[in-house]
Amino acid sequence: MTLVSRIAWDDTVLPFQLDRSDIRGRVIRLDGTLDRILAQHDYPAAIESLVAEATLLTALIGQTIKLRWKLSLQIRGDGPVRLIATDYYAPSGDGLPGRIRAYASYDADALPPIGKPFDMLGKGYFAILIDQGEGMVPYQGITPLAGNTLAQCAETYFAQSEQLPTRFSLSFGTERDEGGAEHWRAGGVMMQVMPKASPFAASEGTGEGGLLKPDDILDGDEGENWTRANYLLNTVEDRELVGPDVSPTELLVRLFHEERPRVFDPQPVNFGCTCSVERVRDSLSIYSAKDIGHMTTDDGIVTADCQFCGAHYELDPATLGFEATETPEGRSRDGD
Repeated sequence: MTLVSRIAWDDTVLPFQLDRSDIRGRVIRLDGTLDRILAQHDYPAAIESLVAEATLLTALIGQTIKLRWKLSLQIRGDGPVRLIATDYYAPSGDGLPGRIRAYASYDADALPPIGKPFDMLGKGYFAILIDQGEGMVPYQGITPLAGNTLAQCAETYFAQSEQLPTRFSLSFGTERDEGGAEHWRAGGVMMQVMPKASPFAASEGTGEGGLLKPDDILDGDEGENWTRANYLLNTVEDRELVGPDVSPTELLVRLFHEERPRVFDPQPVNFGCTCSVERVRDSLSIYSAKDIGHMTTDDGIVTADCQFCGAHYELDPATLGFEATETPEGRSRDGD
C-alpha cells in the first residue's frame, strides 16, 4: 500500500452495509487522533488500554448521530478505575470531521501491577448519553457492566436497551515507525442488524444477570444471517483491523465478499476539546461569593484544569459566581 492510501484511511469511520444479510456496520481506523487523546495524560498502560477501547467504541457508535449532536460514553466502576468518559461531537456541517475526546479517573495507588484492565473497573455500569441540542431532553441509556471487555459491555447495552443485535471486533496497541518513534494504531469493525419491526420484548435474557444477548432477539432468517456474518468476522486478524497494509474497503471484501458489501462516504474523526474560559465561568456561575472564596488559592486566583485536554485556566474570583463584583474585562458590576 502506498503512503498516500495509508494516510487516506487514518482517523476515519467507514459506514457499510451487507446487502445479502441486511446488516449495517462501520470500519474504523484511529491513529493520530488516538495519539492526541492519550498524549494529554501520562496514563499507566492498563488505563491507556481502557481509554483506547472506549474511544474506538465512541467513534463507531457516534458516527450514526445527526449533525451537531453530541454522544457521550460513561463507564463507571467501584474498582481502582472509577470512570472512563468520552465525548463525540458530530460534524457541524456536511463534509466536516467529527471530534472526539476522552479521559479516565482512577486511583493510582490501588491499581494492581498486573491483571486485565477491564477487571480493574469492578462492578458498575455502562451508559450512553445523547445531547440533541438546546431545548431538547438528553437521552440516556444505562446497563450494568457485563462481560470481559468494554466491547462486550457495549454489545449488551444495545441488546438490552435498544434490542439491536450488535457486534464489535476491536484491536489497538503501539508500534514503532522506521524513525524509532512510538505511536498508536487502532481499528475495528461494528456490525448491527438493521431495525425493522417494533423492539423485541423479553422479561429475561440468557446473558449475565439475565440481560439480553443477540441470540435472544433473533430467529429465523435474521438469526441465520447474523450467525453467518459473525462467523466471517471471527476470521479477522488484528493486523487487518488496525492496518495500515489492509484498507477498510479491502478488509470488507476479504471478510464479506459473499454478503455483497456496499460502502458509503467515510467520516473523518479528529481530536477536539470544547473547553474554554467562558465554559469555566458558566460552570461557576451557580456559586456564591463565599463558595468562590473557598476555591480561591493563596495567590488570590481560582484555577481550573480540563480533564480531557489538560488546559489550565486562572481566573479572578471577583469575576466569578452569581455575586461577582467585576466583569471579566475588569469593570465594576455596580449598577447592573
